[in-house]
Amino acid sequence: MKKTTIAAAVVLVVAAGGGVAAKTALAKKGTEVRTEVVARRDLVSTVTASGTINPKRKVDISADISGRVIQLAVQDGQWVNKGDLLLRIDPTQYEAAVRRSEAAVAQAQAQAAQARANLIQAQSAVQRAERLGQSKELISTADIEQARTQASVSQAQAEAARFGVAQAQASLSEAREALRKTTIVAPMSGRVTRLNIEEGETAIVGTMNNPGSLLLTVADLSVMEAKVKVDETEVPHIAIGDSAHVRIDAFPNRTFGGTVTRIANSSLKGASSGAATGTTDQAVDFEVVITLDNPPEQLRPDLSATADIVTDNRKGALSVPIIALTVRDSAGKKLDSGDKDEDKDDAAPKPTTPPTKHADEEGVEGVFVIRGDTVAWVPVQVGISGDKYFEVKSGLRGGEVVVSGSYQAIRELESGAKIRLPEDEGKDAKEKK
Repeated sequence: MKKTTIAAAVVLVVAAGGGVAAKTALAKKGTEVRTEVVARRDLVSTVTASGTINPKRKVDISADISGRVIQLAVQDGQWVNKGDLLLRIDPTQYEAAVRRSEAAVAQAQAQAAQARANLIQAQSAVQRAERLGQSKELISTADIEQARTQASVSQAQAEAARFGVAQAQASLSEAREALRKTTIVAPMSGRVTRLNIEEGETAIVGTMNNPGSLLLTVADLSVMEAKVKVDETEVPHIAIGDSAHVRIDAFPNRTFGGTVTRIANSSLKGASSGAATGTTDQAVDFEVVITLDNPPEQLRPDLSATADIVTDNRKGALSVPIIALTVRDSAGKKLDSGDKDEDKDDAAPKPTTPPTKHADEEGVEGVFVIRGDTVAWVPVQVGISGDKYFEVKSGLRGGEVVVSGSYQAIRELESGAKIRLPEDEGKDAKEKK
């Protein structure tokens, strides 16, 4: 009798345990998700781009003539005023060229004077012949014509001599200009930020495609700019006058304010273009110039920088987490797209623009709203994107609880699917109630 009672008790305990296990299993049914309340937040939309720091005004100085540098009057980092001597090139051969040109001018002037004298003599001979021609017995008609021809020749020779003088004078001006270029002075006030020549070295004629011909650079460091490369898809969102926050690698604990002052009209293309490499799959970037506000004296050209350009902002905008926004059909069902190839990692990169849909599918952007232990698909229209949230223009009123994770869960959810909350989030929800 006792054995029967004990057996019955064991059966009851096992049954009770099975019931508890069944209830626990039921409780664990559904996809585990994280949630967040739809609320109003201040959103700032930014475009991030990297580049370098450069002075607004700088002059790269190259030599217009070749020669050995006999005097270098500046040092790297030195401040110079406009017109100050920078360097001198050996003028010996150019001084000789000037003297040679001066002699050529004197010779041409002497020849011109001789040609004028010959012309005067020829004109006098013509007049004399014409007077004698009045009496046919004293001079023949042929002699008169010969005198006239000689006068015409003398006039042409005098004209040629005059042009010879002009040519010699032009050569002299050219020689003097070359001599003047042996002395290079500062074209503007600024600091010598690059010095590529030493006294005794030979300066070569500067050309655009020969960086070795650059002697030095003078820059005005009072106005500094950040020149950044912006992707073609983000350029339309940027406008002249947009504010920016610039971070410079050399100043890790500081952020510099700035304003967009120029947006390039043509793209930046590297030396190795698609035509040269045989491919056309390359990024297209545009240069955007940001003028810094009150740059410190410690700034130097070519420092690496990253800029966050503020393209728009919203005060108290209704918003949802970026990760919560996804694409489904109008009924909240998954689209038959290539999602299998997507990254299944929960820490997948967050988009900065709303998800895109395939051209051959009718996709709708929206979020999953918690309704008890299930979710409902709610289409929404989004506006600007902040760092972590999208602005909601329509579809939600605020106060709704939406699924905000995980990334994998949002990819797999459909409207009406059962969900469950993590234990800690569930406890917090109960305490709030």
